[in-house]
Amino acid sequence: MVSFSQQTYAARGEAHSHPVAKELFAIMERKQSNLSLAADVSTKSELLALADKVGPYICVLKTHIDVISDFDQDLVAQLQALAAKHDFLIFEDRKFADIGNTVKLQYGGGVYRIADWAHITNCHVIPGEGIIQGLAEVGVPKGRGLLLLAEMSSKGMLATGAYTDKNVEMAVRNEFVIGFIGSKRFTEERDLITMTPGVGLHAAGDALGQQYRTPELIVTENGSDIIIVGRGIYGAGKDPVVEAKRYRDAGWAAYLNRLGKQ
Repeated sequence: MVSFSQQTYAARGEAHSHPVAKELFAIMERKQSNLSLAADVSTKSELLALADKVGPYICVLKTHIDVISDFDQDLVAQLQALAAKHDFLIFEDRKFADIGNTVKLQYGGGVYRIADWAHITNCHVIPGEGIIQGLAEVGVPKGRGLLLLAEMSSKGMLATGAYTDKNVEMAVRNEFVIGFIGSKRFTEERDLITMTPGVGLHAAGDALGQQYRTPELIVTENGSDIIIVGRGIYGAGKDPVVEAKRYRDAGWAAYLNRLGKQ
């Protein structure tokens, strides 16, 4: 059997059974982009402006909606319009971490109503498999997908070893799960997507423990599928469009190298 990481995004999308994974692979192929923008800004206007500028070059917009100081439903409507305009999916990086009944309420209701607009969200499995089942009760009817936090990119993270292995076991047996946050491909039992944060064109870090790894390491060597980049694109003194193009090109080149195409 050919490893999933040695297959094209197009072929994986055609064969995939999950509607979100299928659409994500199709977007990646259409746009020749495996770049996700981590838009960690704090106002509605900043988020919309950044999404509009960088939208043409990404496959996924990753949000932290609860840091937006002036959140309203108009923001949701405008984000959905930009996703349609620029052909990307929205990933709300909520990191749910409670019992099944509680996450059902958090995901489907409250102020943010995340399941109504985010194609993808994620969770920790610390509470046990019930968290996946609770989120699935809300997300499956709406055609959404879930990522598990198998690893994180911060120094000293505790999501390693046996804990990561448990994430993989749960993902394989839960169809609502489309993949992981992690640094590498974890399994060949199902075609599960890996999205990797902490990616930089030059390996480095920050003062709060973030560790950066290059697209070549993450995509070509480790078999991850999508690179997540934030401040490397819109940090101080940077032109977001120029940097988004650089990361898109670097991520795609790493993918082609993985396939053996120069």
